[in-house]
Amino acid sequence: MSKGKDSKPHIGIFGRRNNGKSSLINALIGQDVAIVSEIAGTTTDPEKKSIEIAGLGPAIFIDTAGIDDTGDLGKKRVAKTLHTLTLIDTAILVIAENKFDEPEENIIAQFRNYEIPFFIVHNKSDLLALNAELKALLEKKHQCSVIEYSCAFPSNLRIAEQLLRIVPETVYRMRSLIGDLLNPGDIILLITPVDTEAPEGRMILPQVQVIRDTLDNDCIALVAKETEVAKLIKTLSPRPVLAITDSQVFLKANTLIPADIPLTSFSIVLARSKGDFVRYMEGTPKIEALADGDRVLIMESCTHHVTCGDIGRMKIPRWLSEFTGKKLEFDVVSGNDLPALSASSYKLAIQCGGCMFTRKQLLNRLKPYIDAGVPVTNYGMAIAWVHGIYNRAVAPFTAGISSSAEYL
Repeated sequence: MSKGKDSKPHIGIFGRRNNGKSSLINALIGQDVAIVSEIAGTTTDPEKKSIEIAGLGPAIFIDTAGIDDTGDLGKKRVAKTLHTLTLIDTAILVIAENKFDEPEENIIAQFRNYEIPFFIVHNKSDLLALNAELKALLEKKHQCSVIEYSCAFPSNLRIAEQLLRIVPETVYRMRSLIGDLLNPGDIILLITPVDTEAPEGRMILPQVQVIRDTLDNDCIALVAKETEVAKLIKTLSPRPVLAITDSQVFLKANTLIPADIPLTSFSIVLARSKGDFVRYMEGTPKIEALADGDRVLIMESCTHHVTCGDIGRMKIPRWLSEFTGKKLEFDVVSGNDLPALSASSYKLAIQCGGCMFTRKQLLNRLKPYIDAGVPVTNYGMAIAWVHGIYNRAVAPFTAGISSSAEYL
């Protein structure tokens, strides 16, 4: 299994206003990167700060607004804080003055809902020590560690040790993308169009990740544009054991790659590695049930310049509309943005490969739609379905799948 670094772990810092969340981040990082003030509510929007944690590597701390904020503006700040739950892999709940009540209970309930591991830090302990009875009660009731801390006399060892203990290894250790399909020395053919979607002078991240994974498994990555594949296949010996294509040329790749060579896409490779692959398999056929007026949500993991050939904003909507013959409505969100409508407003949600997300972030992003009973699928799987090559595209990964347990 590849031990290459995946996207950085994201650690959310939560707590009431003026509990010293920003001071805690400054103490952990060793720099004054977060604004600190005695005025409650100084932090208004979630703010990201980078840090290197021994044994864990690079990580991102997210400083959030107080969970007890009030008023119309305060409610909006709290809503942004709660949205942060979809972005994080681990949480730290900061309390002070031995206060633990409804705001803390509510945020812990959200941690549980999103299956986010967490621990509690009692800050400002130089001013008022942590009550032993409260510590015992919280540890028993919430099954988490409670650490006494003071930003005035910081010692970050215990917090770092606790993070190492609870941050899921899957966040910062990426399992091999295709290693279970390969043997050393195998040739993998990667079909990579060079068009307006490809950054000038560079390759898109999923292609780079698959190339690295191929090399990590002592195999040979053979990279070619779709215009060169036919000639290459005629002369290549030995033949590739697997072909992986960019989804937007799926149909052409299907005609170019002989039936005896397994074919899939970069997006589907990522779907198995990061997404809820079994739910994608359950949701993809629901494309057939789309009706006039149905609304489809398309979720990109990154932000980029939109071109006339944009796969998420232009091509997928066109292909879906042509395939179904229905008048569909499409909403597109990028990065960590939320759609204007509720999850239940959609009849289908289509997630990109998620190369910029950790696995936990991607699962959290899908969760509202799964909870609302909305079918979910993936760019590559949806494209393969409408092009009539779905079974071939998922075949390399579906042998022996009987439940989602392997992928959760």
